This record gives sequence, C-alpha cells and structure tokens, in this order.
Amino acid sequence: MNALLRRVAPRLRPLSPRRSAIVAVLDIGTSKVTCLIGRLKPVAEDEAMAGRSHAVEVLGLGYTRAEGLKAGMIADLAPAEEAILNAVDMAERAAGMEIAAVLVAFGGGRLGSESFTASVRLNGPRVEEGDIGRVLDAASQHSVRGGRAVLHSLPVAYKLDQTSGIRDPRGMLGKALSVDLHVITTELAALKNLMLCVERCHLSIEGVIAAPYAAGLAALTGDEAELGATVVDFGAGTTTAAVFAGGHCLHVDGIAIGSHHITMDLARGLAIRIPEAERLKTLHAAVLASASDEHKMITTPVIEGTGREAPNATSLGQIVRMASPRAEEILEMLRERLRAADMLGPASRRLVLTGAAAELTGLVELAGRMFKTTARLGRPLGVMGLGDEARTPAFAVASGLLVYPQFAGHEHFEPRRRLSRDGNYLIRVGRWLQESF
Repeated sequence: MNALLRRVAPRLRPLSPRRSAIVAVLDIGTSKVTCLIGRLKPVAEDEAMAGRSHAVEVLGLGYTRAEGLKAGMIADLAPAEEAILNAVDMAERAAGMEIAAVLVAFGGGRLGSESFTASVRLNGPRVEEGDIGRVLDAASQHSVRGGRAVLHSLPVAYKLDQTSGIRDPRGMLGKALSVDLHVITTELAALKNLMLCVERCHLSIEGVIAAPYAAGLAALTGDEAELGATVVDFGAGTTTAAVFAGGHCLHVDGIAIGSHHITMDLARGLAIRIPEAERLKTLHAAVLASASDEHKMITTPVIEGTGREAPNATSLGQIVRMASPRAEEILEMLRERLRAADMLGPASRRLVLTGAAAELTGLVELAGRMFKTTARLGRPLGVMGLGDEARTPAFAVASGLLVYPQFAGHEHFEPRRRLSRDGNYLIRVGRWLQESF
C-alpha cells in the first residue's frame, strides 16, 4: 500500500532475458478468482514468440467461484478473501510450493487511458540513457490526477529533432528528444480496496496489471500486435478493451456491464433463479437468431413458492431475444467509447475476444458485424502446462499475467528518492549482479 502514497500502483521490476523466475499471479474477477503459478525460462530468440524472451510453463492452477465482488471491485472483504485463499491453496497444492507474492490483474475502477508528450534538449551530441530518463520523467509529471492511480506508463514512440516514430533512440545523434507516453489509470479507492484484500491474505503485491492489457499479452500473435488489433475481455461484471498497434498498447477502456447482466435479464424474463439462469446462459443462450430456434424447446425449473409445479418450457428463440439486446448494448457502448477516443482506425482491423462470456454462441460473429471487422476467440498462446479446461478465453487474463514479466522492462518507472553517490554505485552493482546471474 505504500506505493499508493504516490498514486502509483506497485510495479514489477524488469526480468532479465538471462534469468529464470517463478511467478505467481491472481486474476480476481466478478465471478471467478484464478491463481496460476508458473516458471519462466529463457529461450533462444528464434524459439521465442514475437516480443517474448522466455518460455512460460504453468506449475499450478487454482480457481474458485468469486464472492464479495461487484463490477470487478471489492464489495465485501471477508468472502473475497476466502475466495482468494481457496484459489491460492489449490494452486500451491498443484505446484507443490508456497507463494508469498503475486501479480494481480485489475479490470474494475473505470480503467482509462491518457497520453502525454514531452521534449528535452540533449546534454551531448548523442542520446544517452540519462536523456531518455529525463524525457520520460517530464512526460510523467502530469500523469497522476485527483482520485486516480497509475497502473502503467508505456513509452509508445520517440522523436529526435524532426525524425519521428523512433523505437529506441539510444546512441543516435540529435539535439532534442521527445516521447509519447501512454498512461493507464484506474480509480484510486477501488485499487486500494483490491490491494487491501490481497494483503489481508498474507500476500505481497509485486505489480498490478490492467486486465485487458494482460489478456492481449496472452492472446495476440506478434503480427496482430504489430499490425493492429483490439482485445475485448468479456467479464461477468465488466467489459474492457485494449487497443494494440505497432507492438504497443495504445489505449485501454472499459464499461461496468458484463455477462452477468445477461444472466439477470434471463432470470427476470423467464422468472427463474439466478443460478438456473447462469446455467441456461452457459449451455443454451445465443446472441444471433437462426431459423430453427423457435422449434428448439428448453425446460427450466420454476421458482419455489410461485404456486406452479410444472417446469417452464421455453423456446431457444425466446432466449435469444432476451440475450441479444444486452450483448448488442455492451458492444455498442464499447464501440462508441473507442470511436470517441479515435481508436476505430487501423488499430481495430481485428477483434480478439477473451473472457468466459466470449464463448457465448454467436458473440464473435455479432462483434465482427458491429465493428465491421474480422473477429476471433482469444485463447492463451505460448503458455505450456495449461489443461484443456484452462486453454480457453476465460483464462487469457491469468495467462497474460504470467507473460507480463517479459514486458515489464518496456515501462517507465518513476525515479526513487536520491541517495548518495556511494549508495547509487552499490545499487547499480547489485542490480547488475541480480540481472546477470
């Protein structure tokens, strides 16, 4: 919680391409809490996926029904803690080890994006590491706003004098260096409560990662991240999106409506219990109608105390007519938010759907129609050791958290309190030893 004194979420230190690591992660969603424990092992460049330096192997998996959460945020500490402890215990038993620290995904708190640009004069003829640090610090000065906390500070591109679109300016000649910085933020109060809940489970937090960003790291191919794609993560209480292009995450957004709203629409419309409506949605619901829907009948139990004993008989067509308006509303709201942010251009030429609700029959086709682009399901890529039950869109965020340490070095870390020259020297030596061996 101390990191939040500066309104900056905990940041994971970069992982050296030469080091192996054991990583534990938590995806705390509205309907499901997932814990993964994985091993990251360095691999040769020609063996790694684009942008990655390590192979990822899952050692332990645990997941359980979430309690005490609403719209991706903590609503009741005690049941939320119990769900986290249960998921962690399952993963620890499967991996045969105990964990003390985790990376955490966050999809609530009204995720948002801001862009900042800054420019500095070079101290010498060439761009040095210090020049890059100065321009990033300058761009970060105004990134923290009232009531918000920074999750990520991602340099998108550099400009040296009149030459733009530079990815790495180190060693290049010039006079003035500029940077475009993408900052992902969330509500400070919501983040504090999430961190409090995790820390009450006797776990320290190594980093907090925006859920759609993590989903993109797991589900996108290198070409998709480079040419442009939008990841839409359909959760139970929220639907979030991350826009990628040029190998960078350019924008993040979300709305507090998810697949649980479809469940509630079915429960109200058919007068059935919420667990039955969830089961009906999972097994039978669709969001695109077909000619045979009216002839397919589905029985649903009635609510006790209504005076009716015989089960209800409902056509699949009626279920589709209840589910599709809400799915269309979610996609339309997200599309309009991306349009307002000018993110419906080349970066959205492909849509990748993750989250458990992404497998709702017809949703991929509906999303493609509404966004007027190609769409596909997004499953974890390049993550070994996932069983068939976890190699699905529902586990994309958790898998992306295991991938994330390879990308932590792309982010900008705000400077810490200055120390003496001897202290700085010792820190540099210690960091070199840590990253080299």
